[in-house]
Amino acid sequence: MPFENLNSVHFIAAEKTSVATHLAALEATLMPKVKNLSAEERQKYGSINEQNKLIVNKARDYRTSQPTLSSPDVDWVEFQNDFDSRDFLQSTILRLQNMIDGLSNNKILHDFDNYQAALTDYDYAKYKASTKVAGFENKVTAIGQFFSRTGTASAPAKTVDETATS
Repeated sequence: MPFENLNSVHFIAAEKTSVATHLAALEATLMPKVKNLSAEERQKYGSINEQNKLIVNKARDYRTSQPTLSSPDVDWVEFQNDFDSRDFLQSTILRLQNMIDGLSNNKILHDFDNYQAALTDYDYAKYKASTKVAGFENKVTAIGQFFSRTGTASAPAKTVDETATS
């Protein structure tokens, strides 16, 4: 083979079905509790920064260690429920993000492998077209339309993400 196969680990049908089934179950579990925010709402509520998380944590610490100093105007049961939910969501997001990163990395490798194989196939088609074998001229024309004709030798090469399709 003229190119290096960077990722030859593939999913079998049973694994694909299992992943889809588990994702559907996860979606079904989360959907009743997930809120969709508009762009304006996301801007309005935002997310608290690290400094403000320290304020929340300190208020919780005081509530836990010295409850008599806590405001009676705060629903502390709801405060704790929000705190616990936020903690659960944050750890879940981190776990999911790690999975997303791993999946994205593997997709990049498969995209690169596909692109390199497609380039090898295109070079083969150009060779066969030069020998006047029937059908290869059409293939070269069909694939060749995706290559820029205006670039120069010093133009930067496109990355895999720019050249491979999603």
